[in-house]
Amino acid sequence: MTRFADLHIHTDYSDGTMSPREIVQGSIPAGLTCLSITDHDTVDGIDPAISAAKDFDIEVIPGIELSAEMAGKDIHILGYFLDHQNKTFILELQQIQEARQDRIRQMIQNLKKQGIDNIDFEEVASLARSKSVGRPHLAMMLQKKGWVGSIRGAFDKYIGEDCLAYVEKFKQTPYEAIGLIRKFGGVAVLAHPMVTLRDELIPSFVDAGLSGLEVFYPNQSSSIIKYYQGLAVKYNLIMTGGSDFHGENKDNTYLGKSKVSYQIVEDLKIAAGI
Repeated sequence: MTRFADLHIHTDYSDGTMSPREIVQGSIPAGLTCLSITDHDTVDGIDPAISAAKDFDIEVIPGIELSAEMAGKDIHILGYFLDHQNKTFILELQQIQEARQDRIRQMIQNLKKQGIDNIDFEEVASLARSKSVGRPHLAMMLQKKGWVGSIRGAFDKYIGEDCLAYVEKFKQTPYEAIGLIRKFGGVAVLAHPMVTLRDELIPSFVDAGLSGLEVFYPNQSSSIIKYYQGLAVKYNLIMTGGSDFHGENKDNTYLGKSKVSYQIVEDLKIAAGI
């Protein structure tokens, strides 16, 4: 029987809406035997997922999605099989998380200048089960307080790029993110390149230690997938894939909507020296 893995999943420890246990339980009807928790800039949801998976025949891969930016463009790097319990690694993540929190505080101040004065940081931070607070949490609060009708509307009107409340994020380059993942034993993969659209940078990422490319991603045409398969072959990169599932916080995807054969997991293990 062919085994399948979804290697891009977010929980409520970052900006998803489902708990690690709910994710694990939901992976069974989705036809998955393996999943990776890849929360934004935090690993806090991994151990709860591993613990929950003991009650099911599911393998949980430690993962993360690190935020990075280059020339004003968001470029996210996925990491797999990294030493997520390493104390030094956790301390480095805390610096990123503190920058995330400062960013949200600044956005709240910008919103107050526009007359939105009934939102405070503590209630926004309470929407995440970790310290990895982000714009989706602020968008949820704007919707809850009635300032917008939807999360998408919050981004379009207030906190998206070029909006009055927008604040730039933590300045970590993709090269630094790749280095951080590799420093703690992980395998670095470029997330959703068809969304990022900075393909010209892939060779330099490979030189920095990139090992994989997220080729299989929800709602992409066969021609787009074929194109990135070609790039992966060209640069000898592992072809990963996942749903980028966020629960109710992201439309048009679900657990297992994009998945890969378990052979990809084996390839990642080899790259990680497991």
